[in-house]
Amino acid sequence: MNDWRERIDAAADRCTGLLRRTPLMVSRALWNEQLVEIKLEQMQHTGSFKPRGAFNTLLSQDIPSAGVVAASGGNHGAAVAYAADKLGLRAKIFVPELAGTAKTSLIEQYGAELVVVPGDYGDALAAARDWEAKSGALQVHAYDTPETVEGQGTLFREWEAQGLEADTVLVAVGGGGLIAGAMAWFEGDRKVVAVESAGCPTLATAMKQGVDAEIDVSGAAVNALGARRIGRICHALAVEQLIETTIVSDEAILEAQRLLWQKLRLLVEPAAAVPLAALRSGVYRPEPGERVALLLCGANVEPDPLGTAVA
Repeated sequence: MNDWRERIDAAADRCTGLLRRTPLMVSRALWNEQLVEIKLEQMQHTGSFKPRGAFNTLLSQDIPSAGVVAASGGNHGAAVAYAADKLGLRAKIFVPELAGTAKTSLIEQYGAELVVVPGDYGDALAAARDWEAKSGALQVHAYDTPETVEGQGTLFREWEAQGLEADTVLVAVGGGGLIAGAMAWFEGDRKVVAVESAGCPTLATAMKQGVDAEIDVSGAAVNALGARRIGRICHALAVEQLIETTIVSDEAILEAQRLLWQKLRLLVEPAAAVPLAALRSGVYRPEPGERVALLLCGANVEPDPLGTAVA
């Protein structure tokens, strides 16, 4: 698909007034006193980037009377619930047991019907597909539809319009919708680096074994990054653009999460700390003079430290 930027422009127009324009900051406190650009997307509605894809999908489709259904590790479900509530739609969200109460409580607070499924994200997705077939509800996929990728791409369109100067953007990867949005928008004009947790290396595995490769998932970031396989859209873009993949340990992720709080008072979930972990651990080493940017993608820490909802 060679018209991604036009489609992302259209998604941004479609979602006008429904999304926050999340702020930026720069810091020398995180990595070798080097200037790092940061986008604070954890401040988006529901505490993650996911409402971008959710709103674009719901506004792009004819919604049946049965409403919408989604499977989610938590953040996507909260986003679909939030978007459905704002648009006056029924929503049913299937989540795995490992989703955690910080995210499932958001889903319920936004009025969606919540179903907790034994197992991981793949099990929740199977249950959501069964409900889709039974009820006729519209499936809102977490990462592997054009509408989702277009919505996530609005993040990078927005970032560039805000004055992004970095040569390289580090992005966490689960199922691949977020980084697919980055690749779709930048089209190779900036380097995009995929960062995965050691327990959820979906893209790295697929780049070696093929798009249908499936993995077991685990680790500190599993409730956000725990897709068993990479999305086909993400894989196609990654192959086309020869994306660089890096893998970080749970220890590096948790250290980066702590550092973001200690140095910048930014409280984020482990998945959001994954890009910084790549820098801190040295699995990604910028060239001399290379300017780097980090995307902080989510703030729904488990357990919720204050027990409050995110609007």
